[in-house]
Amino acid sequence: MGLVRAGTETEPPSGNAVGPDAAPRPWYVRRRRLLEAAGFAVFAAALFTVYLRLSRTMPENSDQANVLLQASDMLHGNLLLHGWYKADVSFYTTELPQYALLEIIFGVHANTAHIAAAMTYTLAALLAVLVARGGFTSRAAVVRMAIAAGIMLAPQLGIGVSALLLSVGHIGTSVPVLLILLFLDRAPQRWYVPLLTALGLAWVLIADQIVLIVGVIPLALVCASRVIEGAVRERSLSRGVRARWYELSLIAAAGVAAGLAWVAERVLRALGGYILSPIPFKFTLHHILANLHALWAVPQIFGADYRGLTGAVFVIAVLHMISVALVILAVLLVAWRFFAGASLVDQVLAVAIVANVALFVLTSAGSEGPHEIAVVAPFGAALAARMLAGQPGPQAAGARADGALARRARAVAYGAGLVVLAGYVAGLAHEVVQPAAPPDNVQLASWLEAHHLRYGLGGYWESSIVTVETGGQVKVRALLKSTMERDLWLARPSWYDPASQRANFIVLSSAPGYLNWEPRSLIEKYFGRPARVYNFGPYTVMVWDRNLLSSIPR
Repeated sequence: MGLVRAGTETEPPSGNAVGPDAAPRPWYVRRRRLLEAAGFAVFAAALFTVYLRLSRTMPENSDQANVLLQASDMLHGNLLLHGWYKADVSFYTTELPQYALLEIIFGVHANTAHIAAAMTYTLAALLAVLVARGGFTSRAAVVRMAIAAGIMLAPQLGIGVSALLLSVGHIGTSVPVLLILLFLDRAPQRWYVPLLTALGLAWVLIADQIVLIVGVIPLALVCASRVIEGAVRERSLSRGVRARWYELSLIAAAGVAAGLAWVAERVLRALGGYILSPIPFKFTLHHILANLHALWAVPQIFGADYRGLTGAVFVIAVLHMISVALVILAVLLVAWRFFAGASLVDQVLAVAIVANVALFVLTSAGSEGPHEIAVVAPFGAALAARMLAGQPGPQAAGARADGALARRARAVAYGAGLVVLAGYVAGLAHEVVQPAAPPDNVQLASWLEAHHLRYGLGGYWESSIVTVETGGQVKVRALLKSTMERDLWLARPSWYDPASQRANFIVLSSAPGYLNWEPRSLIEKYFGRPARVYNFGPYTVMVWDRNLLSSIPR
């Protein structure tokens, strides 16, 4: 049984076909496909080049550095990442293999993180475009892909680039999930589809638990609603269930995926693998009220944060509000057409977007930053294109029959779309010419290396980025500001072993905000007075003539 998708159009043949109903000749089809593939490859290469440049407008920090160090450890044989205390997300089956492969070519350098970021966002944008296309061809396909590409085109400088490109976060998770949705959209209803779906969801769920919210649960809920709808329409539970065997198998696939991921995580732990540091997302009325303002993260990830901007960049940011409006409209259209024309993938995308935003607003996830809803950008781009362009059915047929009125309406819509797209391209051009930012603490790294200080302690943001920037010649390990204990967030306890390491300096930073790290009283309490003190820029470097690791409080 073939999969019938909402949004599939039938077009008249073209090329050198003979007669109105004749199919194109095979050579014409092959040539067109080759041209499409070549054009897509050129487009992908151009996007990667642009996004690499955009990624470099944000400085790398210790988050990216620690992922680089984990990937390096895997390359050197520690495949299970034994001894690593990770963050709340493991990235074990997604970004970490990607980083490891890139390190084989480019080495453990800060620029490798930029290359990985550009690659990830390029893939997310391209897959959003492919999911948006659906089963359409020709003009409708071009319109759909243009909408999705336009929405994803220009992540905003600053918080947008940080959340969508450089941040090793949920944007990378969107890539395999979009690939699974593309597979579900294009594959026929065969027995192997649920099987491969289960394996794919389990694979990415090992890397990121948010897949439960944006993949596993939405798929199960949508399929369950389709089974219930089928039973109601057939007025018989047994006939409805038989008619929806495919959806039932996908519900089972979602459950199997969650089970496989759970088993895999326990096996990795039993074999001595990495240890996660989960952040519990609590649900309280306080979080709801506090997170209402956090909803501004939605415009931020769509490039529409106009606050503090002036001139042309303000206009471009306001123009990006159209993307937000299109995604909201698309979600409402799915809700309106849920059982009257919306396809399985349309439904899953809409439920995933709503679930992710609900998690962000209703729990403490809202305090974590816009990267927690990063998947909404590619999901929303794909859904907006699918719901707002090329929709088949009676309405579209009636519009075609309206003749001149319909043509004028389409001309106005296309013209407005081209104006908006031109604005987005102008915004991207403005972003690309911005200067590149050096890695965080590059001045500190150079100073420590020049003064032959090789192993020391400091705050989290002054730690692993220095290690990566100096190629491991200088190593700085993080301490907790409030207690001076080991900061085991993306770290290894062996870094603090006084029997195998010797640390003789501590770095303080007087930089404002979260970068400030000056626990002077605690340093004196646990480590005593330093033998020498150096001040330069926002940094203070205290040096002792003994191994400080044995004095770290446990």
